[in-house]
Amino acid sequence: MQARASSNDPYNAYIDKDLTLQGAAEGPLKGLTFTVKDLFDVAGHRTGFGNPLWLETHPPATRTSPAVQALLDAGATLRGKTHMDELAYSLNGENVHYGTPVNPAAPGRIPGGSSSGSAVAVAAGEVDIGVGTDTGGSIRVPAAFCGLLGLRPTWGRVSAEATTALAPSFTTPGWFARDPAVFRAAGSVLLDPATRGSGRLRRWLVGRDAFSLADPPTSKAIYDALSGDMFKKVVSLLSEPAEVDVAAPLAGQGLGALSDWMGVFRVTQGAEVWREHGGWVTAHNPTFGPGIKERFAMAAAITPEQLAAGHAKRELIRKHMLSLLGEDGVLALPTTPGPAPLVDTPPADLDAWRTRLISLTSIAGLAGLPQVHLPIAYVDGLPVGLGLVGPPGSDEQLLELAEAVMAATGAKATHAPAAGAAAK
Repeated sequence: MQARASSNDPYNAYIDKDLTLQGAAEGPLKGLTFTVKDLFDVAGHRTGFGNPLWLETHPPATRTSPAVQALLDAGATLRGKTHMDELAYSLNGENVHYGTPVNPAAPGRIPGGSSSGSAVAVAAGEVDIGVGTDTGGSIRVPAAFCGLLGLRPTWGRVSAEATTALAPSFTTPGWFARDPAVFRAAGSVLLDPATRGSGRLRRWLVGRDAFSLADPPTSKAIYDALSGDMFKKVVSLLSEPAEVDVAAPLAGQGLGALSDWMGVFRVTQGAEVWREHGGWVTAHNPTFGPGIKERFAMAAAITPEQLAAGHAKRELIRKHMLSLLGEDGVLALPTTPGPAPLVDTPPADLDAWRTRLISLTSIAGLAGLPQVHLPIAYVDGLPVGLGLVGPPGSDEQLLELAEAVMAATGAKATHAPAAGAAAK
């Protein structure tokens, strides 16, 4: 049975909108508000992980996630916990138990997941910062579909303690914002300064094979947004772009196409998901929605031989990406193949789309690299945008670059429509 949005939550973003914790009286985020995905622990409250049976079978948290506490200590006030896909194992944002949060930038289309509610709350203008996690794209995809700034940080740079991760060696906390200055300020609080990279981003690489995975109108919209005088401004921030085929150098290892990388991601992530959560799934036999059920069945069937091969290929991909980027490279690519699909698109119709989508998002995920999403373009009025992948520890530089590119292009993140439009 699907939950319906209440009158005080017309976008159906929250599982608990009343949860409020006041931020510190002083700090760099004083006066700002944030919300968190329902896999971050808040002391005294249950963590639901997107599934009512998980909520029922787990006790209240005994501590608050350090990431949440850092924002509170910096002066930001917590306003609510948000909906997410079941156990974070989807990129759609549709939840059979709680319904689909309404995408303020594209009503009638999915908001993206699994950090759906946090993205929607920010896009709706209800909070300044939305905190989520990214395993296979769960920050980047909702940011793209909802027209927001979003960062998947370098793996390990934001504390994942007291969170329920889908696949811990992939999953990292991240965040959304509408305002580039707020987006960057959140990074100053959440990112571990001890693991900041020392290089300076100088080289602009354009992933030719990545852009080939996008719908032609999406590629054109991104290129058009960076054309003319805007192109000159962006080049002044980095360099003249150099086109590269990201996957081609690994053709001899059977990894010459980004769709091959998607296969590696599917196996290595899936095995880890089953290792982490298979025991609970087996013990409780939860009712999962379309797509989630099939992914858990796939994860359970991965053999040790498949996993060993996947780990070896993942290491090849990581070494290749570190070499490609060095300390100063930025890889530009479309964050998603196109705008958000319609709500309730049949799962079978999404399969080819999902393959292209994860072929793009797995680049940063497999290598543990940071990727920022910039909402700089539209296709038929629907947001699409540019992803920038940097070397490990370059998160602060990506945030600075995002702020500069947004200013140079004049692009703006989503601002919600009139409140009444949300319920339509």
